Amino acid sequence: MRDKTILVTGGAGYIGSVCTELLLARGYHVIVLDNLKTGHRKAVHPKAEFINGNIGNKSLLGRLFNGNSIRAVIHFAAETLVTAANTQPQSYLANNLVQGIHLLDSMLKHGCRQIVFSSTAAVYGEPNDVPIKETHNTNPLNAYGDSKFMFEKVLKHYGNAYGIKSVVFRYFNAAGCTKHYGELHNPETHLLPLILRVPLRQSDYINIFGDDYDTRDGTCIRDYVHVSDIANAHLLALEGIEDLNNPTYNLGNGTGFTVKEVIATAEQISQCTIPVRIQPRRPGDPAVLVASSDKAREQLGWNPNYTDLESIVESSWAWHLRHKDGYD
Repeated sequence: MRDKTILVTGGAGYIGSVCTELLLARGYHVIVLDNLKTGHRKAVHPKAEFINGNIGNKSLLGRLFNGNSIRAVIHFAAETLVTAANTQPQSYLANNLVQGIHLLDSMLKHGCRQIVFSSTAAVYGEPNDVPIKETHNTNPLNAYGDSKFMFEKVLKHYGNAYGIKSVVFRYFNAAGCTKHYGELHNPETHLLPLILRVPLRQSDYINIFGDDYDTRDGTCIRDYVHVSDIANAHLLALEGIEDLNNPTYNLGNGTGFTVKEVIATAEQISQCTIPVRIQPRRPGDPAVLVASSDKAREQLGWNPNYTDLESIVESSWAWHLRHKDGYD
């Protein structure tokens, strides 16, 4: 059935795998398109149809859209390692912008005019107001945020000119795991899985980059949104997209947690002491990054199930205990 087939790009990645799991549970037929550069084949749900390839491969996209009645695309595929974004901008612009345009062109050619785009709150740059609302000024600090923001602009143009219906989500830190699918990057740069490596005996300590910020304990405050809640927001957008006017939504918990609070919670959940080493501040690290989700709550009816740090950390700890060697 046309209204039951969804193409999930990047569906072998962290958030894409959880979104695929949710879509299948809701009765959708899911096609996952992923080149496995950073994704994992075993992270693709066995009931999903898997295609190994790039979102910019026009001939592959043509065969996909020709051979399937795809109602909509949920677009996660991206170059995401922020640390290389300023030194190697070419790959971010090629993957996140140029290949994304190829995807849109293939959608248009084959009559698919709905897309839910997983963007990033990095489009805002240094915040002037916290929590950050969708009306906040946009000033990306690197090619990662800029490439995402440029694709957001492309979506607006394609919407105005060609009738593409889109919903854009911006968020900072996805966290937590489901029973079967979890957070696994190489290299790992995200705070929570790095912290959990210590009680898993894969690291001896965790670095804290700066403990002299103007926050309640001197360490940076960040948003942490459970990956299941992010996936659910994408599902809500998919199911209501025809009645929406190409909106952009932030996803966040509204308050944020300090680095030390995340470490203390991980110690409590794992029942293990986690040694820390204080390092100098990293250039460009704002003291507080927290997104407001009021608009998503009001317009989409998005109500996150994981609102406390303990439940987020607990779900992540349970998955990593079962997958100490990753998906292998």
